[in-house]
Order: sequence, then structure tokens, then C-alpha cells
Amino acid sequence: MPTPSQANERFWDADSASYHLSHPDYLADFYWCPEMLHEKDAHLLGDTTGKRILEVGCGSAACTRWLHGRSALALGFDISRSMLGHAATRKQSPDLPLVQADVLNIPLASNSFDIAFSAFGALPFVQDIDHALAEISRVTRPGGRFVFSVNHPMRWIFPDDPGELTASVSYFERSYLEHDDAGELTYAEFHRTLGDWFRALQMRGSFLIEDVIEPEWPPELSTEWGQWSPLRGGIFPGTIIFSCTNMK
Repeated sequence: MPTPSQANERFWDADSASYHLSHPDYLADFYWCPEMLHEKDAHLLGDTTGKRILEVGCGSAACTRWLHGRSALALGFDISRSMLGHAATRKQSPDLPLVQADVLNIPLASNSFDIAFSAFGALPFVQDIDHALAEISRVTRPGGRFVFSVNHPMRWIFPDDPGELTASVSYFERSYLEHDDAGELTYAEFHRTLGDWFRALQMRGSFLIEDVIEPEWPPELSTEWGQWSPLRGGIFPGTIIFSCTNMK
């Protein structure tokens, strides 16, 4: 039986072309979320000049590429070789430092990075979040910054239909698993409540939560994407961003 990591690696390898065709604007620059919050406006990473920065679950590395254009020493990793392959096809950055790796076993030295971040990257697909956070803490120096965006916990209770406003899933159901006809796992996504994230980061983990951001839907944004839409975005949040300090 495939592990969640193995199932998601296969899923994203198979889906990478479709994913890029579906979200060309979002994947062209450093956006934190489908609300199109850009790092140049949010400044969630602070001054990145000369900093060593790790992108967790980088996909085709749009964020890593943006940082490289601003004098940062950024490296990205992703579990999907196919997703990483899309980064190599971009003419403006064919030689980005990218690594295929699982966040549960980051093949990098301890205390190597000043900043780690994940913009809708690996974390929603990881079952053992404590292990993943421990690895991120390990490779980030003491006092370093860790910022990540994920689906807002409220979104879990609603179906994928962006026009549906009726909740249909329990907030306390922690996983969504897909299997093929033979019963093998083909996709795995994991939900954390707000309390789950607090306990994983600040009680069991090494991170001090400095800020929690819930981006509002921009009035001029009309794009629908999966669960995200102007209809839903005008009523309740779709993304949550945690800004943390590594206190190990």
C-alpha cells in the first residue's frame, strides 16, 4: 500500500501539466494564495537580501524564482519531479537550485537557512505534521523565520463547488483519502483545525506564532479556483497564513 507521500508524489506527477494550464497567472509569480496576495505587497518574509531561504513544496518554483531576482539565496524542493520539471522550462530561470525531496526527510544540513516558507505547498498533504515541522525547524537556524499558507480550516467543511455555501463535511474530520479500484491510495489530504495548528507549531513544535493572516478577497478579483471564488471570498476566509519564529 503506498504511503501518503508516495500517493501524492504520483498524483502530482500525473497532474502537473493540467495544474499549470489551469492556473497560469497564479503560478507565474510569488503569490501566497488564491486571493493573489503577492509577497511584494505583504512583505511576510521581511528583508530577503542576502538571506538563505528554503521553499517547502515549491512546485515549479515561481516563488524561489522571484526571490532569486531580488538578491536572495533561495533553494526550493518538492516531492514531484514533474512539478520541478516545469521550472526548468521557464526561460527566465532554467538553472534554479531545486531538489526533489519529501518534507519528512529534507536532505539538507541543519541550521542552513535564515528563512523557510511554503506558499500552498507540502503541508496540507502531510499526515505526520509533527515530523514535517521538526524537519523544517532543523534546517532553519535558531531565531529564523518560518511562514506558510494553507487552506483556511473553515474551508474544509464546504464542498469544492465555488458556488456552494452550504457546509457538508465535519470540521473535525481530519483527512480526505482517495483510492483506486484495487483499494490503493491515490491521493491524500489532511485537515487541521486552528487548535491543531497551534498545538503542532507552538506546544509540540519549536515555533512561536508571531502573526496569523487571513487574506481578504480583493474586490477586483473575479477568478474562480477550486473552492475559491468571489462569492465565498466575500463571506468567509479561504486562506490562513502563519508567521512564526524558530525557537529551538
